[in-house]
Amino acid sequence: MGVLERFSMQGKKVVVTGGAQGIGRAGAEAMAEAGAEVGIFDLNLEIAEKTAKEIEEAYGHKAKAYRCDVTDEDAVIATFAAFVADFGTLDGVFNNAGICIHKNAEEVSKAEWCKVLDVNLNGIFVVAREAARLFLKEGKKGSIVNTASMSGTIVNVPQRQASYNASKAAVAHLTKSLAVEWAEKGIRVNCISPGYIYTELVEKLDPGLRKTWLDMIPVHRMGTPDELACGILYLMSDASTYTTGTDLIMDGGFTSI
Repeated sequence: MGVLERFSMQGKKVVVTGGAQGIGRAGAEAMAEAGAEVGIFDLNLEIAEKTAKEIEEAYGHKAKAYRCDVTDEDAVIATFAAFVADFGTLDGVFNNAGICIHKNAEEVSKAEWCKVLDVNLNGIFVVAREAARLFLKEGKKGSIVNTASMSGTIVNVPQRQASYNASKAAVAHLTKSLAVEWAEKGIRVNCISPGYIYTELVEKLDPGLRKTWLDMIPVHRMGTPDELACGILYLMSDASTYTTGTDLIMDGGFTSI
């Protein structure tokens, strides 16, 4: 098999959580362009349906949206069942749903703390577990790519986001734990750790905060979701069959400072 052939996702059926926009959408588009059929799991069904329609029209491969709250275990199980009923099987998951709050730690309520951990860590685990169950049921070698963050390695300033940082550090170590545990079963588990990426959510933030970030990033710019998509495709595809337990940091050199 040639090098470029290894990046092909032709015939693969994949799920992207938090796939309606931003990094999730970029990952979904990359895999569809490489030949995959894609299920978009997202809380916002309206945007997810629009994204799925646009992906299907652009790349000619089936794409379908599903409303899914990753903090609801029963909903995750049911949504995977619906996906398999529609697509026939599951080959991989880009496990990307996540949230963040900027708030001083002493002002964060337990409910706020738990909400971030519930989405960013518990949701990641439940989605990964359900994917693994499906892979094992079919005797399939699957790939799971979780979204961690450079915030799991460093502490961002000036914004205060202890809950987010802690959750993403946990995702990175959960990824390694699952990778080791499932390696003998043929299931690969990796994660990406994005730095500051210019998405729809970042666009709404204070321009002064964005400028502070730019001054700190060695390459003096934010990344784009499309730049992350290439790393996502590598980890999801057969180009990375000897790669598991890896945290792929894509941050413009930020964590190297």
